[in-house]
Amino acid sequence: MNTPKIIGLDADDTLWHNETLFRLTHDRFNTLLAPWADAAQVEDALAAVERRNLGTYGYGAKGFTLSMLETALELSDARVPATVLAEILNSGRELMRHPVEPLPGVPEALERLATVAPLVLITKGDMFHQESKLAASGLGAFFSGVEVVSEKTTDTYRRAFSRHGVAPHDALMAGNSVRSDILPALDAGCAAVLIPYPLVWAHEAAQAPADHPRYRQCDSLAEMADWLAGDAA
Repeated sequence: MNTPKIIGLDADDTLWHNETLFRLTHDRFNTLLAPWADAAQVEDALAAVERRNLGTYGYGAKGFTLSMLETALELSDARVPATVLAEILNSGRELMRHPVEPLPGVPEALERLATVAPLVLITKGDMFHQESKLAASGLGAFFSGVEVVSEKTTDTYRRAFSRHGVAPHDALMAGNSVRSDILPALDAGCAAVLIPYPLVWAHEAAQAPADHPRYRQCDSLAEMADWLAGDAA
């Protein structure tokens, strides 16, 4: 592909750890609800509640916390003690306050990628939390723009890159989610690079379009920078 005129990057699990923290919170939640259901039942119930609530609460730790509370009330027939509800609230608060840990090599890779094309962060979730995480990560200076969106669709990418004066076919999007970062970006006409993360949220699972001519997988942002540097050479 031609060297992109702009590079869009996902945030959670592309620049820093996120799903690992959610999995730890899941484990804690399962333990709290053990008197009413086993771990598999809790996970199934929570997934159903989250799916039902995405259109209302959106993505992120706040919506996840509300879904945990709702699940606890449902599974216990509203008999869950206030002490358990308080623990669930505290778990959500800890997610919001957890230190942001960039993935290995990310700052160096961003520095290199920024010499190829302007970088724009395109991420889903709560605006306050995502902006707070970007500030805490120390990576904000690498980005010429930040787009916090409620959902990543084909139109999302078209509008986001258009706001930065670039047509989709001149843009590249990279991230860890096939469902959110790859498929809609390709549909919009962008190139797309999957940067896999070991854990994938069930709601983000999808089949990678391995035969698409504008799709590529790289093991890290550093590998993507190497690939783009080779194309630009």
